[in-house]
Amino acid sequence: MVLRCILRQLLAAILGVFTFATAAMAQDSALKALDNGVDAAAWEAVGRLDIGGTGFCTGTLIAPRLVLTAAHCLFDRETKARIDHGEVQFLAGWRNGRAGAYRDIRRAVVHPDYVYDGEVSSGRVRNDLALLELSRPIRNTTIRPFGTAARPRPGDSVGVVSYARDRAEAPSLQEVCKVLAQQEGVLVTSCAVDFGSSGAPIFSIVAGEAHIVSVVSAKAEVEGTQVSLGTALGAPLALLQAELVAGKGVFLDSNPAGKRIRVGEERGTGAKFIRP
Repeated sequence: MVLRCILRQLLAAILGVFTFATAAMAQDSALKALDNGVDAAAWEAVGRLDIGGTGFCTGTLIAPRLVLTAAHCLFDRETKARIDHGEVQFLAGWRNGRAGAYRDIRRAVVHPDYVYDGEVSSGRVRNDLALLELSRPIRNTTIRPFGTAARPRPGDSVGVVSYARDRAEAPSLQEVCKVLAQQEGVLVTSCAVDFGSSGAPIFSIVAGEAHIVSVVSAKAEVEGTQVSLGTALGAPLALLQAELVAGKGVFLDSNPAGKRIRVGEERGTGAKFIRP
């Protein structure tokens, strides 16, 4: 579902620079499928998050044992409850039926101010961040975790690597898209995203290396033009790291055993169906 006419304050900011934005989007690069080892080599730390066999998101390794993604990927669309993170698996560099590493999730923390139910708002997008601790670290010379950097400014060039509907078997790279606006911790970009792109890393190039500056939360439409909404990092990510250090994220508040999926059953998740 495309999120239309939401986040009024953000849309006002975009409309204020819409002439610039239209020109900037004309310079965006096309999506490039990373379906061979040569093209995908630099992006192996981006992986697919398979969620209970019913949906997927995109996640990125930021440390040998930590994956960054969107909080809403861990919520059930129907019940609005947290999904048992034991049902989630990270497939690093997933491409054409194979991954560079397969890992289960040991712990998962979402931003404490994130609320899955209710109205879509800048606050909801701003807090749409989760950090997953893997069952075992990934120590593979071809899978190098990405660092993070300060959020970019409007007009800056960024890029995105994501899985999505109709390109679930290999990631795609959009090497150049633009930051259109930023307000209240939300980054608005011209990056191309779709269902399954939730949690995808938005990159900027710092000293010749890609660093994550945002995580895809949703897509929206402004005057017929598609834009993406990203969650800023900085303080929110530091808070999630502190939550893990404090021992949070081991168990769910509710009983996860009752939510386990058996073969042949279906469950709607926030992963693929609610947001991009």
